[in-house]
Amino acid sequence: MEDLVIRDADVVDGSGAPSYRADVVLDGGRIVSIVKEAAAAGCQRPRAVRELDAEGLVLSPGFIDMHAHSDLALLRDPDHSAKAAQGVTLEVLGQDGLSYAPVDDRTLEEVRRAITGWNGYGDDLDFDWRSVGEYLDRLDRGIAVNAAYLVPQGTVRALVVGWEDRPASPEELDRMRQSVAEGMAQGSVGLSSGLTYTPGMYAPDTELTELCRVVASYGGYYCPHHRSYGAGALEAYAEMVALTRDAGCPLHLAHATMNFGVNEGRAPELLALLDKALDSGADITLDTYPYTPGCTTLAALLPSWASEGGPAEILARLADPATAERIRHHLEVTGSDGCHGVRVEWETIEISGVRDPALGDLVGRTVREAAELRGDSAWETARRLLIEDRLGTTILQHVGHEDNVRTIMRHRGHTGGSDGILQGDKPHPRAYGTFPRYLGHYVRELGVLSLEECVAHLTARPAARLRLPDRGLVREGYRADLVLFDPATVAPGATFAAPKALPTGIPHVLVDGRFVIEDGKRTDVLAGRSVRRTPV
Repeated sequence: MEDLVIRDADVVDGSGAPSYRADVVLDGGRIVSIVKEAAAAGCQRPRAVRELDAEGLVLSPGFIDMHAHSDLALLRDPDHSAKAAQGVTLEVLGQDGLSYAPVDDRTLEEVRRAITGWNGYGDDLDFDWRSVGEYLDRLDRGIAVNAAYLVPQGTVRALVVGWEDRPASPEELDRMRQSVAEGMAQGSVGLSSGLTYTPGMYAPDTELTELCRVVASYGGYYCPHHRSYGAGALEAYAEMVALTRDAGCPLHLAHATMNFGVNEGRAPELLALLDKALDSGADITLDTYPYTPGCTTLAALLPSWASEGGPAEILARLADPATAERIRHHLEVTGSDGCHGVRVEWETIEISGVRDPALGDLVGRTVREAAELRGDSAWETARRLLIEDRLGTTILQHVGHEDNVRTIMRHRGHTGGSDGILQGDKPHPRAYGTFPRYLGHYVRELGVLSLEECVAHLTARPAARLRLPDRGLVREGYRADLVLFDPATVAPGATFAAPKALPTGIPHVLVDGRFVIEDGKRTDVLAGRSVRRTPV
C-alpha cells in the first residue's frame, strides 16, 4: 500500500488554474496518483497506510523562498520553524553576493566577519567545507527544508582579488571565471551579486558580464542586488537588464523594490522597463517580500570607499576622527552609495539586532532614539555602535511604499522571496511571515491576487526559474513537497513588535512526503537536502 492519502483536499496545483477537489496519494516521496472528486464519483477510493482528512484545507505545492539568508541557520537550527511553519519547502541561499563558499581559510574568516549581522559569526559551527560542492554535501547530512545555492560573486572576488577597489587583472578574471564554473559544475543554480556591498560592488559591468557568460553556459541565472534601490534605481535596473542581455544570461532581480522618497509611486516605470525587455525576448523574473521596510546591516550604509579592504579596515576608519567625519558627510550630506545614493534619515533606521548582548537596550529603537538615549548625535551613536558591535548590528530601514509593493507583486515575472534575516533579537517579521502574509493579507483581505495566482507565484514560477522538472506543481510523479493551509485563517503571527511568532492556519507541511509540520507542530524530521542545478 502507498504511504499516505490526503483525502478531500481543495487542490491549488500551482499552475494558476482553478482549484479542484481530490484525493492525493503519496508514496516514496512522490505524488503517485490524484483522484479528482473521488467521493462524488462513487469510485473506489484510494487506500494507503495512513489517511489525512483535508476537508476545508487547500493542498498546494510547497512554497519556494527565492531569496533566503538561512545559509548558517539551516545548519545551526535543525528545527528551522521560521521557514518550515510558513510552508516553505525550498530556500535559495548564497544571496546578495556574500556567502560561505567557495572560500579559503582567509576568505572564510573575512566573510564570517563581514556578514555576522546576516547570519551570526557561527561560533557554534564546524566550517568543514571550502568549495560549493562541499557546502552542498554538508546540507545533505540532513536539514529541515530543501536548499539551492547561488555562487556569491562578492565572495569569489574576495577570494581572487581581495577587498580592494580596483579592476581585476586578466589573470584574476580568468580565476574568477574558473571559480564560478566550478561552483556551477558542483550544483549551484546561478550567480548572485551584492552591488551595494563590498567587495562585489567594486566589479565593473565588463567583469560581471564575463561571469554571467559562464553562468549562462551552465544553464544558470544571474540574481543581482543591483547598484541602487534609491536614487538612480531605474538606471540600476536597466543596467542589469542590458548586462544580462549582452551575456545571454537569464536575469532574476532580487527583492525588486522601489524604495525611499525619490521612488514613491514609481513602480509602474520599473514594470514598463521590464515589460519592454520581456516583449523583446529577455528572460527576466523577480522576487519581492510583502512588506514596506527593508533589512540589512548598519555597516552596509557606509560609502564604498570606507569599506575597502574589509572589516578590519572599516573599523580602523571609523576609529579615526577625521576619516569618520568624511564618512558622516557622505551619509548625511551627499548620500552614500551604500545607502543607495540617498541621504540617510536616522529616524527611519531601526536597530533590529546586535552581536554584543551588552548593547541589547538599543534593539527596537531607531538610531535617532538611541542617540537621544545616549545623549549624543545620531551619527556619533551609529559610529560608536558599529565599533562596539564589531559591525554585527542589523537594522530595519523604514523606506518603502505600499503602492509600489502591491503594483510589483502583480507582475507576470513575480515570485516570492522573504529576504529573511534570522539573526538578532528583533528581526524583520518577513523572516517568519512572508508566505502566510501573501495568502492572508494580500489574497484574502485585499484581493490583490487571487489564491490561484498567488500560489503560482510562490511555487511553479520559482520552480521554473530554478529549472526544476519535478517541483512546483501538484502533479503525478512530482516530488511530494506540499503544504496544507486553511484559506480562511492563514495569517502571519509575526509582527514588528513580536517578529518571531509563528503563523496560523498552516497545519501540515511535507518535505519529500514526510511531515515536517504536523497538526501545527514541528516534528523531528530532517527530510531536506541540497537541490542542485539540473545539467543542460
